[in-house]
Order: sequence, then structure tokens, then C-alpha cells
Amino acid sequence: METVEMNSVSLKRPRSEDDVANADEIKRQKISEKSKTGNDSGQSVETVTEQPDKSLREDTKNEIIPNEEIEEQEDEELEDSDEDGDPESFADMMKHGLTESDVGITKFVSTHKGFSGILKERYSDFVVHEIGKDGRVSHLDDFSVPVDDEDPSEETFTVLSDEDKQRLEELQLLKNKETSVAIEVVEDTKEKRTVIHQAVKSLFPGLETKTEDRDGKKYIIAYHAAGKKALANPRKHSWPKSRGSYCHFVLYKENKDTMDAINVLSKFLRVKPNIFSYMGTKDKRAITVQEIAVLRITAQRLAHLNKCLMNFKLGNFSYKNHPLKLGELQGNHFTVVLRNITGTDDQIEQAMHSLREIGFINYYGMQRFGTTAVPTYQIGRAILQNNWNEVMDLILKPRPGAEKGYLVKCREEWAKTKDPAAALKKLPVKRCVEGQLLRGLLKYGMKNIISAFGIIPRNNRLMYIHSYQSYVWNNMVSKRIEEYGLRAVPGDLTLKGATAVHIEEGDVDNYTIHDVVMPLPGFDVIYPKHKIGEAYKEMLVADNLDINNMRHKIRDYSLSGAYRKIIIRPQNVNWEVVAYDDPRIPLFTTDLDKLEGKPLPVLPTDGKFRALKMEFSLPPSTYATMAIREVLKMDTSIKNQTQLNTTWLR
Repeated sequence: METVEMNSVSLKRPRSEDDVANADEIKRQKISEKSKTGNDSGQSVETVTEQPDKSLREDTKNEIIPNEEIEEQEDEELEDSDEDGDPESFADMMKHGLTESDVGITKFVSTHKGFSGILKERYSDFVVHEIGKDGRVSHLDDFSVPVDDEDPSEETFTVLSDEDKQRLEELQLLKNKETSVAIEVVEDTKEKRTVIHQAVKSLFPGLETKTEDRDGKKYIIAYHAAGKKALANPRKHSWPKSRGSYCHFVLYKENKDTMDAINVLSKFLRVKPNIFSYMGTKDKRAITVQEIAVLRITAQRLAHLNKCLMNFKLGNFSYKNHPLKLGELQGNHFTVVLRNITGTDDQIEQAMHSLREIGFINYYGMQRFGTTAVPTYQIGRAILQNNWNEVMDLILKPRPGAEKGYLVKCREEWAKTKDPAAALKKLPVKRCVEGQLLRGLLKYGMKNIISAFGIIPRNNRLMYIHSYQSYVWNNMVSKRIEEYGLRAVPGDLTLKGATAVHIEEGDVDNYTIHDVVMPLPGFDVIYPKHKIGEAYKEMLVADNLDINNMRHKIRDYSLSGAYRKIIIRPQNVNWEVVAYDDPRIPLFTTDLDKLEGKPLPVLPTDGKFRALKMEFSLPPSTYATMAIREVLKMDTSIKNQTQLNTTWLR
């Protein structure tokens, strides 16, 4: 096996949105077809399987998500409505973004000639199924609700008027000065009163009810049983002892990330997001299927949401006595369509055989480093250097590149005044990291940046230093492969159980490149005994860091380090080349399609375009786009892709 340096980039068609007119789609397909003699590359958006190594315990994306608060809907609408401009202006802004080589991604392991394909032309071309710790792949294949005599009747969900629900929600969330809400029982019977009692208690956790006579009429009075604490603590006495405390279900979602989905479910159920648990977060621009657990919410209530939620479906309900824990999964199974491929059958066969037999370099993908002119690893480096003024400056200073308009105004105000209050006024969306840091500066003052930075949720703060670790790892792995190729050599590291040991000269023939691991820098790891061990030290010295002292005076920012395999060989690799004419038609059926009985469209035997359908399973902390990069031989950075889009459009 030999390594191949990446020295050219493929030309790529721009990603099409689902609502683009068919005429535009065909026109673009025709243009792309003409460019097949050029080396097209595919659209790539990062997708990572969950739960990083031991020092990277919580997988976070380079997007700020709420920690436990239910965010205001206005924030979401503002974020969703601020779309990017035309492709050329966006590409111009992305000139300031990162390329793969900027973050150490420079090598390939396979020898085949690269070819082009479009990844995620439709988000439905990318499907992720979670693999549980027992090896079972999550599928949505059952909408039925477990039979439970203690569940409220279906009438519970319809007996309250919209006005009643609005008043009860305001009471539940303490949004007004009312201490109770009175609901008149129009058709007074004991059965009707019972249903209203059940409806209030099950739909609005934390509220109690009683019946009162007023002027000869019956009223159900709803009131707070335990003040503000009631919302955070679901009612214990109303849950049957014989039933497991947690309702587990499969969440099927389209074009939403996991935290956004949970926030939406929380709002519809009128509970806080922290009663939900999951094993890993899933990508937004994809169809994903994963297991979720929620504390003391009935399957009946959850199933009712299927009638009113867009792009979500819930099913496969069961009651268990335990929540889910982040990282308790074997990985994810991917089903991917690369459209409009230009490779010959031989090229595709070589590429896919290499992926199955050799694998791909286990780089941290571009998502880990951010999409703006200030990479997340630079902020992580400043944190490790204990340079808090630099941390504040990197997060808040004006930066070239693609950003939402209100962020640009906020940064300009900060640069002009250095006034947290004035800059914060420019931000209609307060949950972004800039808004959180400005609130911290407003609270603690400019001389206490450490405390101000601490207001940002822990996951997001750790994201920065994990990004720096990933940056170092990528660079060192590229050096390791350049220096020693794809074979184990004396001085490399391998794992014996959870312990790393050096490969000795006499044992080297007992190991392959698939056994070799490399460390993420930290105080609890050892380094290779060959040239790459020195390269680690040199890289950290250049960044004013001491590799022998990775403990930070703030415990959260002390890096213990971890080990990560250099090469990953995907499991369950399968592929098929199919022909198609219409770029809008799906090329496989999803779980929801199967439940709804939708047949797979009949594909032509000799269509205008060809697509590569591929399936593979990856372990946690492994980036699917790095596997696809190895197949296509292309740069997956947004900077490269958007600039090529502009070239293509011209």
C-alpha cells in the first residue's frame, strides 16, 4: 500500500435545494454533464458519528445550542430567516474560510484516480441510523402505543379549548400574575370533570386541579402545586409504579439537528429539554434515526405529536427504568447517495474496494474547526495559553467571511465601543456564543473575562480546546503517514486494552497500520518514540505551550488526552451504481416511506445520470465525510466548494 498526496481538487456542481424548479435542475445537470472531462468533486457537509475519545466526552458542533433553557421562538425564526445571498457573493465571503490543508488534512491512502459526485444534493440523500451498544440498528417501523390501562383517554387531548390551553400554559410557565385558571364545565357530568382533571394534569405537568361551585356552575380550578420547581420536576405521584420511569422511543427526523428537535418536542410537551436523554447528536442536513428517552412522559402523549409535527416522526415506544447516556453507542450506519458521478465502473470498484479493505485516514473533519475566518482551534489555543484577552478578541472582533447581518453589526459595535451592553443590543438572537459572552462581560466586567466566558455552556467552551487537540492530531497524523507510510514501525503506539504501549522492534511484524493509534495531546498520554514524538513537542512549542504541562489552572480546561486510531476500516460496506433521469426523485426508501407504503420509483436502465449508492457503518467519533473524501479524492472544505461553485456558475 502506498500513500497519495492530495495535489489537485475536483470541480464541483453547487448543491441544489429541494424547492429548485425542475427546469433549473435539468439545466444544472446538463452543465455538469458537459464538465465530466474536468475532475468534478462532490458537495460535502460534515457528518460525525458521536462521542469522541475519553478526553472529548461530549460531541459538540460548531454551532451554539441551548444548554437547558427553552429558547424563544423569535430567536429561531431570526436564525432561520437570515439566508445566505447569491452563490457568487457567498463564495467571495468564503475566501476567508479554511481549506483541508489549513487543518492538517493532506493525505490519502488509496491509489485510485479520483472522480466527482454530489453529496447531499438533497438532504434525503444522506441517511443515518444509530447503532446501539447492543449492536442493534435503530429503525422506525412501529407507530403503535403500548397498551396501558392507566393512560388517559383520547378525549384528554381534545377536551380543552385553544384558549384554555393558552391560559394554562401561561399559568404553568408563570408568565402572568394569575395564581389559578378556572375552566367552566359546560356539560357537567362526573365523567366530563374527570377528563378535564386528567387533561390539565397530563398536558401541563406541575399543575394541580380541584372542582369548585361558582354561581351554580361547576369549574375546574388549575393551580400551581409546588411553585417554580414543579415544571422542572415531573409529577412523581401521577406515574404508575409498575411502569418504567422513562419512555424510550425512536426519533425519525429530517433536516433538523438533535438539539433543535428536542427543543421543539419540549415546547409542544411544555417541559424542559433536560428531561430528554440520548446517546449522540445527529447531523442536520440528513434524515436521521436514533433512540431518545424522556422522563415520565407517556407514549400516548408522544404519539399524539405525530399529528402536529413537521419533519419528525416518533415510534417504537417502550417503557424502561433507565435514561440513555451520551456515548453509549457502537456508532452509526450511513446510507449515502452520491449523485451525478463521473467515475468509470473500474474507478468506482477500485475506490469502494479500497474503502472496504484498507479504510480511510481517521481525520477530524472540517466541521470541527468552524466555517468563519476565525477557526475554533485558534480560540482553543488561546484558552490553553491562558490568554483571555485573546479569547475575548477572537470571539467578538469583526471578521471577514459569511456571517449573519446582526452578528456583523454586533462585532462592529464591539470594535467601536468595547461596550458589552451596546454590542448586545445589536443581537436579536442572544443564544449565540457572542451573546452569551457579552452577557457575561456585562455581569462580571471586563476585568473578569474568565467568569464571563464561563457563562457559555460547558460543552461549547470545551469545543474550542477539543478543536485545538484535533488540529494537532490531524497535522501529526499527516506527518506520520508521510514519514512512515501505511505500515506499523518501531516506536508507534498501539492499545493493550485501554493502555497505550510502544511497538518494539522485535514485535513490529505482529502489527499492521490498523493497530496504530496516535495521541491527542494531554497530561495522561504518551507519545511515539520516533520522529513524530518530537514533532508533537515542536508544534506545541511553536504555539507557546508545554507538552509536559497540559494541566490548566482551571480544571475544565486541563487536557488529559486520548488515543485515536490512524486508519478506520468501515464495516458493512456495500455499494451500487444506479441510473436516473430526474434529480428530484429519491433513490432509496426511508423508514417512513416503508411505514407509509411508498414504493421505490422505477429507475431507468439507461438514465442520463449515474449515482453511487453506498452503505457503511462507522464507530463513534469518526467523520463520514472523511470516508467519502477517500472515495472521491476531493477537498471537503466549504471554502473550496463554494469557490468552485462560483467558477461552475460562470
